[in-house]
Amino acid sequence: MIELQEWILTLLIAAPLAGAAAVALFGTAGAGGDRPAEGTSARGLALAFSLLTAGLAVVAVALFFQARGPTGRPVADGGEYALVLDLSWVRDTDSIRRQVDFRYHVGVDGLSLWLLALTAFITPLAVWASFSGIRDRQREYYALMLLLEAGMIGVFCARDLLLFYIFFEFTLVPLFLLIGVWGGPQRRSAAGKFFLYTFAGSMLTFAGVLYLAWLAAAQHGGVFTFDLEKLYALQLTPRQQGWLFLAFFAGFAIKVPLFPFHTWLPLAHTEAPTAGSVLLAGVLLKLGTYGFLRFSLPMLPEAARAFAPFMAVLAIIGIIYGALVAWVQDDFKRLIAYSSVSHLGFCMLGMFALNTAGLTGALLYMVNHGLSTGALFLVVGMIYERYHTRAFGRVGGLARRMPWMAFFLLFFVLSSIALPGLNGFVSEFLVLLGTFTSGRAEGGYPAGPLGAPYAILAATGIILGAVYMLAFAGKVLFGPLREPEHTPDVSGGLTADLTRREIAILTPIALACVLIGVYPGMLTASIQPAVERQVLARVFAADGYELASDSGLRNADGGLKTASPGVPTTLVSSRTEGTGRREAFSPPPSHFSLPRYGFNDSRAASAAREEARR
Repeated sequence: MIELQEWILTLLIAAPLAGAAAVALFGTAGAGGDRPAEGTSARGLALAFSLLTAGLAVVAVALFFQARGPTGRPVADGGEYALVLDLSWVRDTDSIRRQVDFRYHVGVDGLSLWLLALTAFITPLAVWASFSGIRDRQREYYALMLLLEAGMIGVFCARDLLLFYIFFEFTLVPLFLLIGVWGGPQRRSAAGKFFLYTFAGSMLTFAGVLYLAWLAAAQHGGVFTFDLEKLYALQLTPRQQGWLFLAFFAGFAIKVPLFPFHTWLPLAHTEAPTAGSVLLAGVLLKLGTYGFLRFSLPMLPEAARAFAPFMAVLAIIGIIYGALVAWVQDDFKRLIAYSSVSHLGFCMLGMFALNTAGLTGALLYMVNHGLSTGALFLVVGMIYERYHTRAFGRVGGLARRMPWMAFFLLFFVLSSIALPGLNGFVSEFLVLLGTFTSGRAEGGYPAGPLGAPYAILAATGIILGAVYMLAFAGKVLFGPLREPEHTPDVSGGLTADLTRREIAILTPIALACVLIGVYPGMLTASIQPAVERQVLARVFAADGYELASDSGLRNADGGLKTASPGVPTTLVSSRTEGTGRREAFSPPPSHFSLPRYGFNDSRAASAAREEARR
């Protein structure tokens, strides 16, 4: 069992890589078009390996929740890493004066677990959705899909900054080819713009990565390393943090994309094949938000707090601008693309609220956006396969002809606009709550960088989102029937309404949206402790607070007071000067404390927090 815990993440990365090799080797290519047998083999192998990866992801989630720390406490409750494998990758052979130590270091915590699960969940559905739409060069297409999955999983597993960057950049190549070869009429322009934008920003980020490794060598005995724990421990001046924050910003903000670096996204979404749009919206955009969460905030805390108002302003502009531009679009996919700019503005806003509610909501928003927006791209792709157009003026009134499609489209529109009871509501509520309460100084924490004005402005995006999304559904589903001549196209096994295969693709996503909407504690139980331990504890360390390694509260005399249940993260103050002692400090709920399994905290947990405050 221990060996499986150590190697499960490596198996998760290796499975789609092996699948890509199998598809490339055992699919016999045809010139200009694939033979039926080759197509069946390529897509069948791709689906089998993506399902294998999904199964391994389920095992990884189960092992994560079974993992125990040194004290026997579940690592999920403490916000710690689990499923860790740390191997030497590249090192100097001189054992006396070793200068290089690059490591294959993987592991997951509550910040990365659910994004990894989202990747493994969405990919087989995207592969299955391609069965009717991709009819040429199927071997190459499905091999690239599996390579892309391996890169995305690697990003969320990496605990070494160089390893993260390799996976982060690796994802560019498969998606560039997917858009450039299987995309729409402007596919080459879209692929080129996507690659140049993201690659240029990533080069600046790489400069920051190298500088961090150089600083690590200067502060850790000359060893050039990218290990995250050592990089987190670096002593950086405010000036160094500021420049490093800008370097990371260049790569991550373009990937999100954050306004005004979003201009590559609408064209890439519009021209990409359906599965490419699903993975781009569902997972790839989250690489940027995850980068901010994993690196910029905990590694550069003073810069993160200094830049937080600026980041919040960009996020709010993106929320409102993206919603207004989406409202006037005449193309289905462009509308959903601009909605992503607006939605991911909420992710960034909650993240830079720098409290538990905002950060938990931001991470949950990433998962929920991947489900609802990915599903909307699937539905739009199914409409396009039948009508070969995405223009509002040419298609409309489809509810009577396509009742199954109408049901799913309206369901995912409601999920996207955060209808209570569906997944979007919980994350949107937490983001706004965290933003609204960010400016309050509570329990010893200094006041956060944001406050009510930011939340009020961002809330206008909710109203605009409901307007353009409901208008989108109304135009497509209701009114007089509008169809181009000689449509719907029912070749390739399609029917006028959704087929059983298409219903089977959309149903798991719909069930996930309902489950998260009704029972969000299933995810927040592991997200909240990780947010507090991996992010907030490091952000507030700049004010003299640090995480107690023994998971207890420090008394004024330096003795350990056992932490009460319900206080998942312990911070202690190291500000007492001249005494060598640490002041007693009990962490507040960061302006809002999420219970493990719902929104009504138990009396026992409340009493425990009150006792800890005393």
